[in-house]
Amino acid sequence: MEWLKDYWWIILIILIGIFINTIKALNKLSYKHYLEKKKGIKPIPYQDDDDDDWPSNNKPHKK
Repeated sequence: MEWLKDYWWIILIILIGIFINTIKALNKLSYKHYLEKKKGIKPIPYQDDDDDDWPSNNKPHKK
């Protein structure tokens, strides 16, 4: 751990560089473009509702 005492500033510079690059990459993302692109995608139908074990409100209760 002696090397950590000597080279802490190099680790700090690396972490600052990672942080700055992350901010730059996040600024390049366009959520508006993603939402426009998403409108053209058809949703996948969910077929597992037939196996649902929850009680239905339409059926009469058994006593």
